[in-house]
Amino acid sequence: MRYFMYISYDGAAYHGWQMQPNAISVQQKINEALSTLLRINTEVVGAGRTDAGVNAAMLVAHFDSETLLDCECLADKMCRILPPDISVNKIVQVQSDAHARFDALSRTYHYTVYTHKNPFNRHYGVRLFFSPDYDKMNLAARHLIDVEDFTSFSKVNTDTKTNICHVTQAEWVRVSGDCWRFEISADRFLRNMVRAIVGTLLDVGRGKITEEDFIEIIKCKNRCSAGESVPGNALSLVHIDYPDSLFEV
Repeated sequence: MRYFMYISYDGAAYHGWQMQPNAISVQQKINEALSTLLRINTEVVGAGRTDAGVNAAMLVAHFDSETLLDCECLADKMCRILPPDISVNKIVQVQSDAHARFDALSRTYHYTVYTHKNPFNRHYGVRLFFSPDYDKMNLAARHLIDVEDFTSFSKVNTDTKTNICHVTQAEWVRVSGDCWRFEISADRFLRNMVRAIVGTLLDVGRGKITEEDFIEIIKCKNRCSAGESVPGNALSLVHIDYPDSLFEV
């Protein structure tokens, strides 16, 4: 039987989601806790990879069990033995061939910035030392919806077979006062993609490049032409959509 596990975590202490040979990852902690409770070596498969320091309000992973599980009880026990910065919010049974990564319809990320010094924003946001023009950044961001090849915003030398992605939402939204966040949804994301897009949009917002320059950066398909990647602590995976049919068990 297959199950989906809905996880949230503060990524500050981890070298990303994926298992690493010489660093601690979120996936490692989940595997260890789940194997302890099920009393058999069990590994989860995540819906994607968050980079080092990146957070997740919702990451989904699947795993298999030969026995029918009490999902609510297992989720509670997972929370009890996991570190304080990782939580299992729920576990649900799904179709036996459901895949947390390949069956995902879309993923949504948020990136948070602010301008006035605020000690309570520093862990999950990045302070800007200039006041960007959010209207100009939104004019540039709308072009992302018409793009397919995101090579200009992808980390180089990865094992990704294609840089084709389909963005359905990309806009800056005011949260409160001087705090804004960039909201972006797509069917898939490349490594470092959101952080590179945000860095380049901020170049638009500070007047370093124009909307037309942003379009040309996309077209040239060269990571060196885009802006710098922004820090990972302000980035969070917040939602993943799946077909309803996966949950009809």
